[in-house]
Amino acid sequence: MAEHPAKPNALVVRFGRELRRLRKQSGMSQGRVARFCGCSGSLVSSVELAKRVPQPDFAKSLDRLFETDGFFGRLAAYIAQPAASGPLWFQRWAEEIEPGAVALRTWEPLLIPGLLQTADYARALFRGANMSEERVEELTAIRMRRQQVLTRPDPPAVWVLMDEWVLKRPVGGPALMAAQLARLLELSELRHITIQLTPYDTRCYDGFMSGFILAELSEAPTIVSVDSAASDEVTADPTAVARAVNCYERIRAEAFRVGQSVDLIKKVWGSWKQQI
Repeated sequence: MAEHPAKPNALVVRFGRELRRLRKQSGMSQGRVARFCGCSGSLVSSVELAKRVPQPDFAKSLDRLFETDGFFGRLAAYIAQPAASGPLWFQRWAEEIEPGAVALRTWEPLLIPGLLQTADYARALFRGANMSEERVEELTAIRMRRQQVLTRPDPPAVWVLMDEWVLKRPVGGPALMAAQLARLLELSELRHITIQLTPYDTRCYDGFMSGFILAELSEAPTIVSVDSAASDEVTADPTAVARAVNCYERIRAEAFRVGQSVDLIKKVWGSWKQQI
């Protein structure tokens, strides 16, 4: 275990909280956990208090002990390899805000949202930005790591709004799009993920200027991340958040019902498959 800075990041705190929650839920003492993992009780205590950074071997032992299907191992890897590089606003969003959210509401007028993208879809987008192949792979890996929030033991409720033309935009060709829409259908079956499409002739134009994500946190104000061609912003400013919430609800009022949205995804998926 490595010593952690005075102010631990949200993922280290989360690791400790999940360890403490599962330990108490199982009626185990810190000493019992320590004996199973081959470490000291003080080390378990330090991890629970976010005073030590959990290492991979320790995390894997916890997964075996609590039968958490690799959750602690993935989280430890996430901590060891930061989710983001680039602007500080994005690092904060990807490493602290998004992983700790209890609910995420996203609106995307142009593309499949990043949390739902396949690796090939993400690569095609990054390659279109005229960057090096090394940078393409780096950004794709970051995007895939961010998606771990969808498969954690207590995932956030995810509400996705997309314009229906997103399904028909030919990113990377028919085979890639068929695989991407198959991924959407797979995710739509998860109880914590809701996907709705807005019709191309919607009367609500508020969201056409930019996409955004609202992150609801259990111990902090709701935060919005706005992504536009002109600027990118992450803020908890009440006025900005209220504006985004109102915009989201207006768009959602124009959206197809969930069942209709899934049926439309299936229909477009079939049309892409026929072109392969």
